[in-house]
Amino acid sequence: MSPDTGRRFLQLALLISSLLAVPAVSAQAAAACKGTLYLTFDTGNMRHAELIAETLARHGVKATFFLAQEETTRGDHALDASWAPYWQARVAEGHAFGSHTWRHGSFRSDSGEQVRYRLQNGRSETLDARAVCEELKAPDTRFQELTGRRLDPLWRAPGGRTTPNTLAAAQACGYQHVGWAAAGFLGDELPSDSYPNSVLLQRALDRLKDGDIVMAHLGIWSRKDPFAPMLDPLIAGLKSRGFCFATRRAS
Repeated sequence: MSPDTGRRFLQLALLISSLLAVPAVSAQAAAACKGTLYLTFDTGNMRHAELIAETLARHGVKATFFLAQEETTRGDHALDASWAPYWQARVAEGHAFGSHTWRHGSFRSDSGEQVRYRLQNGRSETLDARAVCEELKAPDTRFQELTGRRLDPLWRAPGGRTTPNTLAAAQACGYQHVGWAAAGFLGDELPSDSYPNSVLLQRALDRLKDGDIVMAHLGIWSRKDPFAPMLDPLIAGLKSRGFCFATRRAS
């Protein structure tokens, strides 16, 4: 056997060995996972969007983002062209994305086949099924314009408020609703004097269980002491308890 032939056999053997090792490592990682959690983030005012993205990347965690055209602390809106680089980077990282409605209104009640939809300025509109669908599709259309990718067929109602008509209309136009677990409410919109970060962090670590959907925001107007920096110790603590993380997908 020539030296060149020997080197080729050695390289081939090393390649086969590395490929055969991959399933064993994956199986070991799966066995070590004692439960799966689903981190989800609504747009909010985007104040801590970069910090949250950096934290997720550092821990190798994928999340599901629910997008609305909300006003941000930069004076623009979360789905303006100025945010295209942010969303493009999250797409490249492999996160999942759903609709959070276009105007971030609140679905209040049904009347016949229609839905009362209260906007953030206090004004209410009455929407039929087609209008509900348009409200959900608008972020999808804009996201594709910004990133070249459609949203996943998921949506989350602002405040978690849904009605039977709203859910039926959303399902008819292809969007499955994603709420959150009671233990998954991280409380990042609660007043920080009554709910300090240390309390919220420990509560989440103590209560979260396998299969829970966890909800927070990329920025929130109402909280003085932001919870976003606690995402780092939260993920680290949950990993130490044996939890793995996954994105939400339509069932």
